[in-house]
Amino acid sequence: RRYSETLLALDESIGRVLDYLEQSGLSQSTLVVYMGDNGFVLGEHGLIDKRHAYEESIRVPMLVWAPGLVAPGATIGAMVRNIDVAPTLLELAGVSNSQPMDGRSVLPAIRGEPMPSPGELLYEYFWEFAFPHTPTTFALRGDRYKYIFYHGVWDTNELYDLRADPHERENLIGSPSLERLATEMRDRLFDRLEATDGMRIPVRRG
Repeated sequence: RRYSETLLALDESIGRVLDYLEQSGLSQSTLVVYMGDNGFVLGEHGLIDKRHAYEESIRVPMLVWAPGLVAPGATIGAMVRNIDVAPTLLELAGVSNSQPMDGRSVLPAIRGEPMPSPGELLYEYFWEFAFPHTPTTFALRGDRYKYIFYHGVWDTNELYDLRADPHERENLIGSPSLERLATEMRDRLFDRLEATDGMRIPVRRG
């Protein structure tokens, strides 16, 4: 309860911004993106903190306000990643980007148009000295399945069917019928890590 109460001032400040846009006549030419930098586990899975690959940690709320562009109450079905925000704002502003970016613009989805899936999201967390309870964790999160690989003190990797089990309560890593899928996702995970120079695990000097 106290955690939620701390956000009251933030909510009030956002309200003042939206009120100003309406009163100044800027609402029809402004897009406001409201989101956080990470989720947070508050007891789910018997854990706390933000460093896990579970949905409560890797998913963040994202609200888009743009009268005339976004229909009230509309939702985006396609996966939107934080790396997609910058390309989206650049396209909306009509600015071309000369630098390569990992994300893609989701402006068509904001307008209510269908968009293909971006594929699997790569999740990386490297163990930190100050937070020893969470090991180095890698994951691939697709539209349906998520594969989690632990490097360190946790010896059981995880596989979840997010459609059948959105709260990730049944680890399917030992299911014979999904053994091939788990192996394929593990291979794709390490292929991505090698391609993005993610195989070098940082070590803290003692």
